[in-house]
Amino acid sequence: MGAWDVGTFDNDTACDWAFELHGTEDLSVVRHAIEAVLVAGTDYLDADHACEALAACEVIARLRGKWGEQNAHTEALDKWVRTHPLTPAPELVQHALEAIDRIVGQPSELRELWDESPDADKWHAAVAELRARVAGHGTAAS
Repeated sequence: MGAWDVGTFDNDTACDWAFELHGTEDLSVVRHAIEAVLVAGTDYLDADHACEALAACEVIARLRGKWGEQNAHTEALDKWVRTHPLTPAPELVQHALEAIDRIVGQPSELRELWDESPDADKWHAAVAELRARVAGHGTAAS
């Protein structure tokens, strides 16, 4: 995982995943990314799966009107969200919250990588902020 900051799209894996949305008209790619984390159960969670699931959670938050940070790295995803005004099913929102909890839990490669970083607290805060937005709280500006 090439990462340059703590944001969801501040790594190559999440940015690459966002381009998978192009050509899709539904939330199947989002659902698949979230399910990849949940099926790990208590097994070791791969960092790439975690990054993709966090990116998928950003889609859900944005579709719920909780946009968070927008920049050049989120541009493709933001455009997709604006042109696909879908309403995530309550079950998908719940699964997204469970996926976030799993990513920050153990055993999680992404959590371990960030816990070894001097920016660990910033990463945990960024993920907590994303979780709040998925739950329907937090930043609403678009």
